[in-house]
Amino acid sequence: MQKSLVLTAADRAALDARACRELCLAVAAQGVMGLVAAAIAGVVAGTAAGLSALAGAGAYFLPNALFALRLLVNVVRAARPNPFAFLYGELLKLLMTALLLWLLSWLAQGWLVWPAVLLGLVFTLKGYLLLLMLRKRP
Repeated sequence: MQKSLVLTAADRAALDARACRELCLAVAAQGVMGLVAAAIAGVVAGTAAGLSALAGAGAYFLPNALFALRLLVNVVRAARPNPFAFLYGELLKLLMTALLLWLLSWLAQGWLVWPAVLLGLVFTLKGYLLLLMLRKRP
């Protein structure tokens, strides 16, 4: 028979603080990677490519940052975790990203550089790799 784990209020507060810190770091890393993609595209292919990469990064960064904010609010409120709410949040985030990319293609079709948009999108999606590279080794 397994024993259940009982957390004290101090343990729970420490876990919540760590979760908030790591969530904020992940979002910040995605923002940094989006800016790096825009800088690379701008230097290599010009201003339009840099702006396109920034727009592609923003198409994922904005919905992701809003979702992270929603998760942070739940941690601060000490709301009980709901896996279906998380799943619906992820689905909404992906739909918002697709909608923003469609809107971007419709509004900026005259100057948009699609390879740069994809570069910004992929760099932002893989922002966690920056955290993995900078993680302290035990």
